[in-house]
Amino acid sequence: MPYKNLLIKYWGYSSFRPLQEEIIQSVMDGRDTLALMPTGGGKSICFHIPGLAKEGVCLVVTPLIALMKDQVENLKKKGIKAAAIYSGMHPQEIGLVIDNCIYGDTKFLYVSPERLSLNDFREALREMKINLIAVDEAHCISQWGYDFRPPYLKIADIRPFFPKVPILALTATATPEVVDDIQDKLHFSRRNILSKSFERKNLSYSVLKTEDKNSRLLRILRNIKGSGIIYVRNRRKTKETGEFLRHNQISADHYHAGLSNEERNSKQVSWLKGTSRVMVSTNAFGMGIDKSNVRFVIHLDIPDSIEAYFQEAGRAGRDENMAYAVMLYSDSDVLNLKKNLQNAYPSIDTIKAIYHGLGNYFQLAVGSGRELVFEFDINHFCSQYDFKPVIVYNALKFLEKESYLSFQESSDSVSRIYFPSGKEELYRFQIEKPKYDRFIKTLLRSYSGLFNDFVKINEKELGRRMNIPEENVVKALRLLNRMGILAYIEGSNKPTITYLQERIDKKNLHISRETYQDRKESAMRRVQAVIDFVVNDRHCRSQQLLAYFGEKNTKRCGICDVCKERNKIDVNDFEFNVILEQIKPLLQKKPHSLLQLIEKLPKINEEKMIMVIRWLRDNDKIEEDENMLSWKKQFRINF
Repeated sequence: MPYKNLLIKYWGYSSFRPLQEEIIQSVMDGRDTLALMPTGGGKSICFHIPGLAKEGVCLVVTPLIALMKDQVENLKKKGIKAAAIYSGMHPQEIGLVIDNCIYGDTKFLYVSPERLSLNDFREALREMKINLIAVDEAHCISQWGYDFRPPYLKIADIRPFFPKVPILALTATATPEVVDDIQDKLHFSRRNILSKSFERKNLSYSVLKTEDKNSRLLRILRNIKGSGIIYVRNRRKTKETGEFLRHNQISADHYHAGLSNEERNSKQVSWLKGTSRVMVSTNAFGMGIDKSNVRFVIHLDIPDSIEAYFQEAGRAGRDENMAYAVMLYSDSDVLNLKKNLQNAYPSIDTIKAIYHGLGNYFQLAVGSGRELVFEFDINHFCSQYDFKPVIVYNALKFLEKESYLSFQESSDSVSRIYFPSGKEELYRFQIEKPKYDRFIKTLLRSYSGLFNDFVKINEKELGRRMNIPEENVVKALRLLNRMGILAYIEGSNKPTITYLQERIDKKNLHISRETYQDRKESAMRRVQAVIDFVVNDRHCRSQQLLAYFGEKNTKRCGICDVCKERNKIDVNDFEFNVILEQIKPLLQKKPHSLLQLIEKLPKINEEKMIMVIRWLRDNDKIEEDENMLSWKKQFRINF
């Protein structure tokens, strides 16, 4: 297969992973393709190889700006021309990217789905020779998916521009309902699903109930060797847990989106190299991280969905050696899920009030603001307008989903400069304004390509080279920017809000039913599914997860917490399930003594029935009161 030459040349691999080759061939044959591959399955190569093999530009749609930037940087390091357009970029930057896609040799263009709804971008897109449309995180297009984003529905609108160009949709988490919806929403010419089983034979899932998580955590970390990730729900807890582990002589660091770009990069590199053994993080950590030898992923809080849990747990054991996914929970955690869900869906009136408050906070007139970027201090805003930070955060997510604005918790941007004037005009300026000559020459000596594209710079390093304070470098760059000699974009790691369209009056703000009510009902079902998974210690954890994603009639994994307990009793799977199916309805209806059960079920081996009952009682499925056995009610939330 000729594509292997590209794989060897750019990635250094001699062979493809399972399913990659079939997906690539399907796309190369011009077929719309939905690829279902679990986390760590190597999805990006499935569009990188066809994008390189075909003439033209591969358009990649993804909602994750951080992942977008990482992939572009990684491609550039391999000598592959790639670029991204995302909210907050300078108009000149966007113009250069588009020109290089139309007239240059750019091979990959990454954009957010919101960008596809802008008329000026659509017009530019028509001028490009697009060879493939790759849709990452494709579950976002489905209202039944766990992260539905209405802008994804705009992807199908551009298909008529490129009638012969195939679409490749990729996701690691999709239920059968979502699989059908993705293909419908993307206007697949015919059904075409290539999927790899979600089963992870080397990954042991355990869900353990405990009221003392810290003690249990230490026992786990002392029993499992190697590096891993611990997921918690909030930023404060990342720091507290990291400090607790270090206090107990376990090498650990913490990570969340509120840290500076420099801090996060440093922590990430330290963990990747193994200098830090454990990374305690919010779900901001892990996406796009390439570390195959993660031995454990531990959840100290229950995730909001099976999809999120499966994706995060799946970061363990990508090298196919034994790994562990452990969730620790208490009854209060289950109750907190309801509270978290309520906070995640502020009322429509509250969302409108927050949108109105933002416009006033930024002193933005109705009808203005499109593409403007503002640094945003959420705590200061909340104190000014008497909102709770968690409510504002979730309201921003809805405003983002409806494409009113874009919210970045950390802008992650590095300072960049570009000389739009050209070499001759710059030379004349240096002659006319000799006091800037040394400064400009230092810029040109320090960085190449300044006349072709925006180039990342470091003001502190420039100050050191010119023996002047960093603030003087910034002042000079700002002045040259105002004079039109160069374009200067200052870096920042502060949270930002970008208005994707003009500010409107709050009475005209529309939050669609699909975005709000349907999503809320779907979220309730997902939360209940997580609770069912957490409390269900009768069935193999792997089988439960696989069934959620539509894989039926699978075998017990033999290595999860449920299977390990089941392995202790001398009853095979078939016998256990037969006995369970007959005992459970009787005990759900009314309490029975052991003798009554034996009398009512004479065909069941008495010794094996006693073993099953003992197992059910030890695992908190049956309760006993004065020798009467009854089935414990499963924990359910009434929303």
